[in-house]
Amino acid sequence: MFGGIMELTLFTTTNGLYYLVKYIHFLSGVTWIGMLYYFNFVQGPFFNETDADTKKNATQKLVPRALWWFRWGAMFTFLSGLAMIAIALGAQGIPHNSQWVVVILVGALFGTVMWANVWFVIWPNQKVVIAKAKGETTVDPAPNANRAFVASRTNTFFSIPMLFAMGAARNLPINYSPEKLRIFLGIIVLLIVIFEVNALRADQNGPTVKPIKTVKAVITSGVIFALVTYVLMEVLLTA
Repeated sequence: MFGGIMELTLFTTTNGLYYLVKYIHFLSGVTWIGMLYYFNFVQGPFFNETDADTKKNATQKLVPRALWWFRWGAMFTFLSGLAMIAIALGAQGIPHNSQWVVVILVGALFGTVMWANVWFVIWPNQKVVIAKAKGETTVDPAPNANRAFVASRTNTFFSIPMLFAMGAARNLPINYSPEKLRIFLGIIVLLIVIFEVNALRADQNGPTVKPIKTVKAVITSGVIFALVTYVLMEVLLTA
């Protein structure tokens, strides 16, 4: 009886810890993706239409505040996501090749690349843009603004299949089979690498950015990518 109580306590404690980390993941994820959509769907179009003085003032005072929530939302989402997977694989003993692990890993791959874009591409380049608006540098910020824009649009593009995979891990019933698991993950990784290389190298006026350049285009492309992810799951992960 005592052993049973101890097992129940451990199980409850593990589930409680998992839920706490998941709750943090939800809160930080809403903050991160909410700010991402604000930048791409609201602030960007507004900056394109407003006058130079308004844009400069907003870049000095508004953008740094928004970017603070943006990058730390990304950081806590990333860390809590890793913790969730570690708890699930370790303390909860979920098999590493189970449907949940495989599909959540797809979301985690998207999320990890997005997190890296925030901290190592968008934020460093935006710091130059902000410094120029504040008169702290004479460097031309156009290349930095270009790189930040393409990376941010790519993150928006990635976010749609990422959220699909996160939701599908537990809520999309499929006749799961791990036989073609490596092929599935290999294709997903290859697609992510192709689009990420474009994010790091392409010009915002180039042909490879056209499918994600406008708000309508990036939403449409993201939905198509989510659909492709789903089709790959049905073709390669079902018996």
